[in-house]
Order: sequence, then structure tokens, then C-alpha cells
Amino acid sequence: QVQLVESGGGLVQAGGSLRLSCAASGRTFSSYTMGWFRQAPGKEREFVACVGRTSATTRLAETVKGRFIISRDNAKNTVYLHLNGLKPEDTAVYYCALDFEGALGTELHDYDRWGQGTQVTVSS
Repeated sequence: QVQLVESGGGLVQAGGSLRLSCAASGRTFSSYTMGWFRQAPGKEREFVACVGRTSATTRLAETVKGRFIISRDNAKNTVYLHLNGLKPEDTAVYYCALDFEGALGTELHDYDRWGQGTQVTVSS
């Protein structure tokens, strides 16, 4: 059973940066697409970014392009989300997700496993 554990959230001022990490258990991590979603209070969970089997293939939501970077280290079974130029509207719980099929999906139903989430709060 693959498990995902996020870390790295916290409180940061607008314009600041954070790096989120998601560690996955299992021996075939490099076969999976990994994604990040977020959910703000009172809002639906939304796609943020995903990365294919290597860091060469990524997709980013329009709202975070130019500010966020997704990458992965298959040797460490870890995917990262680098959050730069943070804005108060980036405040949300950020969730890591895994897609066994290896596609670059942007919908919730594209993903098979989810982490528990890590809180990111951006103050103005």
C-alpha cells in the first residue's frame, strides 16, 4: 500500500517562499505521476501542479505559473513543490497525490492516492 506524507507547510509573509515535500512509500515511485492540489476554506480542491515520471514533464495551473515549480527526486521517493512569490490567495491546505497510470491529469479523479495535507498560510 503506497502512502504519502507531506511536510514543509507553515506561515509566511506575502512575497515569501516555501518548499513542500511529499515522501512516498513503495518501490516503484518512479513509475507514477505525482501531483499537488490545494483546498482553501470554503472552496473545492483544485489542481496546482503535476510531474511525470521524470522532472522533464510538468503541468502547472495558470494561477501559479511563473511562481511555483514542481520537481521530483526518484532516488528519495519524494516530490517537491517550490512556492515562490506567495500571495494571500495561496493560503490553503496542500495535498500530494499519486496517479498509478502515469498520465498528467489535472482532475481529482485522475489520482489514486492522497496524502493528509499540509497547511500553507500567507499573511498580507
